[in-house]
Amino acid sequence: MLKCPACGVGGLFHRYLKVVDQCPQCGESLHHHRADDAPAYFTIVIVGHVVVSLVLAVEIAYRPPLWLHAALWMPLTLALALVLLAPIKGLLVALQWALLMHGFDPDAKEEIGDRLAPPSA
Repeated sequence: MLKCPACGVGGLFHRYLKVVDQCPQCGESLHHHRADDAPAYFTIVIVGHVVVSLVLAVEIAYRPPLWLHAALWMPLTLALALVLLAPIKGLLVALQWALLMHGFDPDAKEEIGDRLAPPSA
């Protein structure tokens, strides 16, 4: 719903895909989410399944020319991807919040920089 996972009222984004640092309504810190590339991957999987299924169904039923396929499916693919990307990112941020992942756990110790660094002598 593109709302804060804590209160469900404040907006989650202040730009298209930029998550707010803090909920304007309840003050929940949201800056430490780590959605990274996962929203794009899930969007590609969903849009791909929908569009490829429709392309195959239309091809089998009507056999339209290739230019018509391009005219139909390219705009639909772009529109679906742009419409689904923000809700999927919001869902992943909310899931991280609900599962107390990546800094959302108030009882967790703060992460220490590079864990692979050798201990200092």
